[in-house]
Amino acid sequence: MKAIIFAGGTGTRLWPLSRKKSPKQFEKLVGDKSTLQLAVGRLLPEFKPEDIYISTNNLYKDIVSDQLPQIPKANLILEPEKKDVAPAIALSVGIVGRNNPEEPIAILWSDHLVKEVVLFKEILRLAGEKVKKNPKKIIFIAHKPRFPSINLGYIKFGNRIANKEGVTFYQFKGLTYRPEEADAKRFVNSGEYAWNLGYFVTTPRFINESFKTLTPSIYKNTHKILESFGKKNYQSVLAKLYGRVESISFDNAILEKLNKNEAEVIVEDIGWSDVGSWEALKEALETHSYENVIRGEVFVEHVRDSLIYNYQDDKLIVGVDLDENIVVNTKDVILIAKKNSMAKVKKLVESFGGTEHEKHI
Repeated sequence: MKAIIFAGGTGTRLWPLSRKKSPKQFEKLVGDKSTLQLAVGRLLPEFKPEDIYISTNNLYKDIVSDQLPQIPKANLILEPEKKDVAPAIALSVGIVGRNNPEEPIAILWSDHLVKEVVLFKEILRLAGEKVKKNPKKIIFIAHKPRFPSINLGYIKFGNRIANKEGVTFYQFKGLTYRPEEADAKRFVNSGEYAWNLGYFVTTPRFINESFKTLTPSIYKNTHKILESFGKKNYQSVLAKLYGRVESISFDNAILEKLNKNEAEVIVEDIGWSDVGSWEALKEALETHSYENVIRGEVFVEHVRDSLIYNYQDDKLIVGVDLDENIVVNTKDVILIAKKNSMAKVKKLVESFGGTEHEKHI
């Protein structure tokens, strides 16, 4: 079984730590390892390093190599420019599956936390075994929702199909991306929906055939690129053709069009969190909602429900009488905002382009 970890996003919602030159998946958000390093670490030793691939932008190849010296450099799949997820999956899966298109493959992401690692590995193993017996299947790994998030996608699942070693497989009934708050509450209360993590296990042949049937423009363009893989002209062909492909999400390109009989869903609680924003990181690390999450040289008094991260050892942050705040100190930027104002911060940072503050993006 192979695994591809995607690590090409920019992570603007974790500014000022996450920047264009060094996005969130490469930064130390939890302990002394990046979320990319944690993503690889939770696959070992069940997956050998040579069976783990990293899909990222060419801009980040040196960062990835430095952080993951155990992964062969040949296993870095580099995009020449940023596109949406569908083209990245088409290219990466095409490369990984060129020699054995029916070997199970796990699609994973680099900017998440998973607390229940043993259960997570067991789910991957069981999903891989099932796909190996039926290569024309895709198994979604979904999560029992903790709250009605409007920032995540949802998978609707149906009747139980099978139970293997305590892990249940369900019918796949469809996808909904980032619902309105009322719908999110209805989904959670119904017990028929789970968070869509973007994790799944399938085969390269299934993915390639799905692109060929459902999004032929991406398939044709990617096929031309793959014909040159391993040849001297690969990099020039990749640079020339990759930008021509349609920029579209994998959900829109493939998953929303799937024959529902081709998919199954595993719904478990693996202690998963998407740490794509400071407020999401706080939710992932806190033990109760009013707890403070603190890193670095910080002293607080009468402070509740705040995240305070200090990345400068020679500076002390002191907070008094604060509630529901996000404070992040880096070498060149200090962010101070209310926890529920982070969407405004994202828009503000995006407006820095073309101004004197662009160097801080």
